[in-house]
Amino acid sequence: MRAMFAGMPWWVKWVAVPLLAIFVFGGVITSILGALISFAFKALLFVALVGGLVFVVKKFSGSGSGAKASSTDW
Repeated sequence: MRAMFAGMPWWVKWVAVPLLAIFVFGGVITSILGALISFAFKALLFVALVGGLVFVVKKFSGSGSGAKASSTDW
């Protein structure tokens, strides 16, 4: 690989080749990044919704009986 770039100027290795790679594989890179960001957002949303559900259930289930249930009660 080094022999191929041996006589080339520095800007071919460090500017032109990366730009060509982004141009050719840009759609794939964008798709992968979009999928990862979407997954992270959905995971955080799921955690927040489960936390909110647990909070609401604990708040309203203990207020009806007058006394808080112990952690061993199901």
